[in-house]
Amino acid sequence: MELFDQNGSEQLKKRTSTYSGGTDRRPPLAERMRPSTLDDFVGQEGIVGAGRFLRKVVENKELPSIVLWGPPGTGKTTLARIIALSTGARFVEFSAVLSGVKEIREVMKAAERLKATGIKTVLFIDEIHRFNKAQQDAFLKSVEEGTITLIGATTENPSFEVITPLLSRCTVLVLEPLCPDSIIKILRRAIADKVNGPGDDITVTEDALQLLANRAHGDARNALGALEAACMLTAGPKGIGRQITVEHVTEAMQTKALPYDKNGEEHYNIISAFIKSMRATDPDAALYWLARMIEAGEEPLFIVRRMVIFASEDIGNAAPEALALAISTKEAVHFVGMPEGWIPMAQCAAYLAAAPKSNATYTAYKAALKDVKEFGPLPVPKEIRNAPTRLMKELGYGAEYKYPHNSKDALTGQTCLPDALKGKTYYKPTDRGYDKEIRSMLESKKRAREDDGRQ
Repeated sequence: MELFDQNGSEQLKKRTSTYSGGTDRRPPLAERMRPSTLDDFVGQEGIVGAGRFLRKVVENKELPSIVLWGPPGTGKTTLARIIALSTGARFVEFSAVLSGVKEIREVMKAAERLKATGIKTVLFIDEIHRFNKAQQDAFLKSVEEGTITLIGATTENPSFEVITPLLSRCTVLVLEPLCPDSIIKILRRAIADKVNGPGDDITVTEDALQLLANRAHGDARNALGALEAACMLTAGPKGIGRQITVEHVTEAMQTKALPYDKNGEEHYNIISAFIKSMRATDPDAALYWLARMIEAGEEPLFIVRRMVIFASEDIGNAAPEALALAISTKEAVHFVGMPEGWIPMAQCAAYLAAAPKSNATYTAYKAALKDVKEFGPLPVPKEIRNAPTRLMKELGYGAEYKYPHNSKDALTGQTCLPDALKGKTYYKPTDRGYDKEIRSMLESKKRAREDDGRQ
């Protein structure tokens, strides 16, 4: 936990803009280059641009409670500090990983004492989603009474991770991954900074700069960290002139793990994108999202399970072989294992995406289920009941049953629905793929029923 008193503005400025002496104890480059004003902040124009919410907050020196939601390295902590700087309030920085209810209560008591003297307190909680319900409840009262202004930062969807009473008292601001142009601007500023930058003898080729921006995946902290690491790989003593090339950047960045939480929102976002790509008959997009999941370490059988469901729900009888292929893919992945398991998975995903689509069986079942719930356990018509005993035969079970194989094309006009539902049509095949043939057969069945009714 870090505390800054009413002079915290000056302390923050020193911390984020001026460092002297050797480099042994200097904070990381990303911390040294952290801006202290909105004019120096890069990106997030939707919330910090002219006339936007945070710009007005800073200009008017207001202190609303805020939840900043966005991926790592997009400026959440920086914006919290800028707000505190702009208002001259006492700034308390809290980590949800390292702090508990005891520390929260201490901060609340101090904030209450300072409030009486006219000093405001901004409580910044990094990774607020890591606080459980009891911990979030601990500072709810202080937020309600205005004893503190809460600024929470989270990489997770606050709708799921922040308790409703607290969320209703905060403005949620969504931060987006920074675009490569914004990352390049941040990197250029760092390289040009002779005091806090990576070194006044450092230059970077344009190709290397672009590679840093592209591989940062919208994370400014990652880009600056990679720039600093690349500096360490350059040959020659400091002061002589060192140039960072693509080779240095490649070595410095290695392979960055893709942002993906198997239990978080990104997990559901990407599987949703995968399914919707297949449904849209877009095999290119389906393969991209499949690769994203596999590369991020998603459980292969989870992906295949979704493909099996998709084969029935979205393709159905338009291409009946889709379900067989999906089941075969499950067996293949189980048999082959990873990493080669991606090969049959890619084959299946491409087929499912390209196959003709029909959700006729899915919607038909839903419609039938609706009638089951509405009408309850309707009796089975006597003509289609079995009659294994004499009593059942005497009661007329099966007496009027028409055996299809005794009719032309094995079609009769008999319906097997309960009397209350006769004439209902649940299953309506499309004119795509094999569905078209099924539809033709059912139309023949309908004509047979009509002919039977005229006799």
